[in-house]
Amino acid sequence: MKLISIVVPVFNEQDNIDIFKQEVCRHMESLPYRFEIIFVDDGSQDATPAILHRLAGEDARVQALILARNYGHQVALSCGLDHAGGDAVITMDGDMQHPPEMLPRLLALWEEGFDVVQTVRLSTEGVSWFKKFTSSAFYWLMNAMSKIHVKEGGSDFRLLDKRVVDSFRRFRETARFIRGMISAIGYRQTTLEFVAPPRHAGVSKFSLRKMMTFALDGITAYSKLPLRFAFYTGIICGAGSVALTLHVLYIKYFTEEAVPGWATLSASILLLGGLQLVFMGIIGEYVGRIFEEVKRRPLYLVKEEFNRPQRDSREAPDR
Repeated sequence: MKLISIVVPVFNEQDNIDIFKQEVCRHMESLPYRFEIIFVDDGSQDATPAILHRLAGEDARVQALILARNYGHQVALSCGLDHAGGDAVITMDGDMQHPPEMLPRLLALWEEGFDVVQTVRLSTEGVSWFKKFTSSAFYWLMNAMSKIHVKEGGSDFRLLDKRVVDSFRRFRETARFIRGMISAIGYRQTTLEFVAPPRHAGVSKFSLRKMMTFALDGITAYSKLPLRFAFYTGIICGAGSVALTLHVLYIKYFTEEAVPGWATLSASILLLGGLQLVFMGIIGEYVGRIFEEVKRRPLYLVKEEFNRPQRDSREAPDR
């Protein structure tokens, strides 16, 4: 019987874990598969680790990995994928916004021969207009600036065949944008649309700062266009400066008009100085990411493991 791994990164989700586990088991137990639920605790500060310890003791199908600190959602997700041993792996959040009732539909598409089944969120009940606007703007910008295409509304609720998971484990960059990585990895992919319900309990841990960092990771990981934009803008500004200089020389030597020049000169200095600072910041962002990558530090450290089986062939190549 095929084994299905369900990877669930959690952070301060003490009010959601029990109901999530119950719902997943209820829907999976009616299917002809063995399954395991792998929770990855991303440095929670509430009772989440204790609840995971209890669930792992009560049910052999529940496993838990407790990370040494908070590494972020994408790294926690990568940790779960590194440790998953199923013939197919489903990644989903534990706040009930990724509906467990969709699990049979994901597996049905996998049985049809698709290696990646990517869910696409049509809308989220109760989400603010600001988050909708920023999400749409990010996907538009991401697709306009990079060679890969990331479906708008794409989420980290997806099914991956074990071949895709094995390929994914070879990607070890520090700045991780998994939606882009899965889109770029290839294989036979399809999408499945859904409407996300509101969170069962608690509030979203995805702050504006984390959203901006996530967007910046995606853009810089898959696009060199900001660097090229800085280069082309520098050429245009340089050409404009040459034209302005020729104009000033013409006025000085071939006419008798007085050239005050202060306003033009001040505006030019401010414009070029501001552009230089912006473009130095863009270059600095890329250099900073190079600095993080060349250190080759482990993506994560696991502090505790609950109910983990021994699978030598499935261990991550390099954490």
